Amino acid sequence: MSKNLVIVESPAKAKTIEGYLGKDFIVKSSFGHVRDLPEKELGIDINKNFAPKYTISADKTKVINELKKIAKESETVWLATDDDREGEAISWHLKESLGLKDSTPRIVFREITKKAITNAIENPRTIDMDLVNAQQARRILDRLVGFELSPVLWQKIRTGERTNLSAGRVQSVAVRLIVEREREIDGHNSKSSFKVVAQFLVEKGKVLNAELPKNFETEEQARTFLEKCRNAIFTIKNLEVKPGKKSPAAPFTTSTLQQEASRKLGFSVLQTMTVAQKLYESGKISYMRTDSTNLSGEAIEKAKAQIEAAYGDKYVKVRQYKTKSESAQEAHEAIRPTDFSREKVDGDRNEQRLYDLIWKRSIASQMADAELERTIATIGISTTAEELVATGEVIKFDGFLKVYLESSDDEDEESKGMLPPLTIGQLLDLSEMKATERFSKPAARYTEASLVKKLEEMGIGRPSTYAPTISTIIKRNYVVKEDRPGKERTFREFSLKNNNITEKVGKETYGTEKAKLFPTNIGIVVNDFLVENFDDVIDFSFTANVEKDFDKVADGKVQWQKMIGDFYKDFHHKVEQADNAKATKGARELGVDPRTGKNVSVKIGKFGPYVQLGDNTDEEKPVFASLLKSQLVDNITLEDALALLDMPKLPREVGFYEDKPLVVAVGKFGPYIRHDDKFYNLEKSEDPYLVTEQRAIEIIEAKRNSGDLSQPKDLGIYEGLAVNVGKGRFGFYVKHGDKYYNIDKTIKAAEVDIDQAIEIIKAKKAAESSKIIKEFPENTSIQVLNGQYGPYIKAGKRNVKIPKGTDPASLTLEDCLKLANG
Repeated sequence: MSKNLVIVESPAKAKTIEGYLGKDFIVKSSFGHVRDLPEKELGIDINKNFAPKYTISADKTKVINELKKIAKESETVWLATDDDREGEAISWHLKESLGLKDSTPRIVFREITKKAITNAIENPRTIDMDLVNAQQARRILDRLVGFELSPVLWQKIRTGERTNLSAGRVQSVAVRLIVEREREIDGHNSKSSFKVVAQFLVEKGKVLNAELPKNFETEEQARTFLEKCRNAIFTIKNLEVKPGKKSPAAPFTTSTLQQEASRKLGFSVLQTMTVAQKLYESGKISYMRTDSTNLSGEAIEKAKAQIEAAYGDKYVKVRQYKTKSESAQEAHEAIRPTDFSREKVDGDRNEQRLYDLIWKRSIASQMADAELERTIATIGISTTAEELVATGEVIKFDGFLKVYLESSDDEDEESKGMLPPLTIGQLLDLSEMKATERFSKPAARYTEASLVKKLEEMGIGRPSTYAPTISTIIKRNYVVKEDRPGKERTFREFSLKNNNITEKVGKETYGTEKAKLFPTNIGIVVNDFLVENFDDVIDFSFTANVEKDFDKVADGKVQWQKMIGDFYKDFHHKVEQADNAKATKGARELGVDPRTGKNVSVKIGKFGPYVQLGDNTDEEKPVFASLLKSQLVDNITLEDALALLDMPKLPREVGFYEDKPLVVAVGKFGPYIRHDDKFYNLEKSEDPYLVTEQRAIEIIEAKRNSGDLSQPKDLGIYEGLAVNVGKGRFGFYVKHGDKYYNIDKTIKAAEVDIDQAIEIIKAKKAAESSKIIKEFPENTSIQVLNGQYGPYIKAGKRNVKIPKGTDPASLTLEDCLKLANG
């Protein structure tokens, strides 16, 4: 047995580190947390100063027993969990569970490289109990909130919807932000105005685009302005050239990486953290949970050397960024590559894409400013005092832009192009001037990334909490993340061309949403109840101040039990008072149906929200209709409800195509169209009640043209057996006879022909044969194979593990049968 046992959290991390240490070290994984508060009880003795009762997780008993055994046989145990509060707590729980001494060496590093690991071994410390207590305080406070508040929700919110109601200190604040934004959007009164833009023809066929700096409030004002411009002379009145510069963004923190990966790569917050974790554990990047923008002196020197080698000295500008967050630990570093000379990494496509983003951002942060020249041309109009303005921008020196430019959340951001050559006094030839009706927009709904940005700005949550918070509120069905189609509206446009003014009415789609966060009906009901009865718990400033208290505990300035006690006294009193709180069903009376005189209401039931015509006390049974996907109990009107009651019920026939009926229905896997005994799923954002005959035909044609393989496609014959390509529950496949071969994701399954299918079959068969260690001709159902996790016996459809120390090549058929039969 090795003299030294190093314990980390993940197997991937263990494998990487073991490669850097000598034969005297063995590296094992705890597979994350090993102890926690019990699941089905509070696990906190409030009367004993909030003493926690920790238990070893059921799935970690075997891990702990194995680690105990190896620890007893080792001279030194090294605790090497992550360098943050969560990692410190895992080390402490390991020490307690394994019965290790308080003096057990604790080593920390922010990147997994040979130098970092060696340096950590040479500079060990002991467990930092202040950091442990900060993590304990967070865990205990969140358990108290969830354990005491959730039963109140179960008792007081009686919607009947099948939802496991719960509340959490950070998750409830996140839901509140989304609900309040939705109400802000719903309350927005869109106002129209007219924007004037003009195109001028200049020398050599070039075009100069200009606009009026202000909008007109009415169409009369817009038309009057165009009337003034008839027969006007347009001249360049002034040219202003200003030098400018653009500086690079700081290296990534956790939240800025999540935001930029969302904007540039389309990653969810959880996906970003999962891919970043793989890069960190394989030694490619520094630790991915950080709120520091700081880079070490050594990292800066390596980045500088890479820039000089690739682009030259003039592209270098060394910077040290100061982190805005008060709680950020400057001793930690931003997220960066461990080796700046490595532009590509091994791994899947997403790992390469995220690494590329991190490499470019880190390198750009140490590069020279981009030097710009901004030109503002003022255009005079002979018939009015008002002036048009044209702006342009030219890059004189690209600097860091050679590598990277940060994206923006502003969907309307436009880059300014370069202006054609102009001189003061130059006459301009008007090609066309338009006054187009534009509409004011409400605040944008949150994406995952913009919600993280908002939480960080408010001081709520920390790098380790953003991803689980968003995952929780979506899992609880308080929030949905989805695309939604826009609506159509008309706009007016006046055009001045050849001294004639024409008018037209155009159509545009607005309000299209892509991967946005929407509150659900149950999310709104829970939020409103909490705001009314537990306003301080989900108050933005209160939640931010709690985070600061955790920081004080981590710094050793506040005792964690006192912090919890100060919070719990008022909180528990509120919970006790909640017995008197008014129960809510999330229902609303909408008014009276003018045709029947019956009451119309909206409610949330076991199967979701619905409108009801009539009362249960009426002689006739009430009539019900489900809300559309995009409708909320919170703001549905009487008119909306009556329209729903008049809608045909599902399934419904919407027309005919190819002499076969088109039927829209909802099944186990969501809404679909049935046509000629084939099924075509609707998009998630598509409302089955609104699908028309034309739309159904479009969906069917789109599926056909995209090579939909839900119905297997015959390709031909190979070796006397039929070859098909199709899509199953595990992805796309090629079927040969009764055997299936998965198609790699890099191959477009819809385009696979018989020749490519044969290549796939041959390659898969060759790969399978290379795994074979031993075959038994007298019993073809049993083979000894080499798999991803080592050798095993395949007995029919069963896979049997081979005991450690057994030579798989020496196994006889009798040996295999014994092992297979237990």
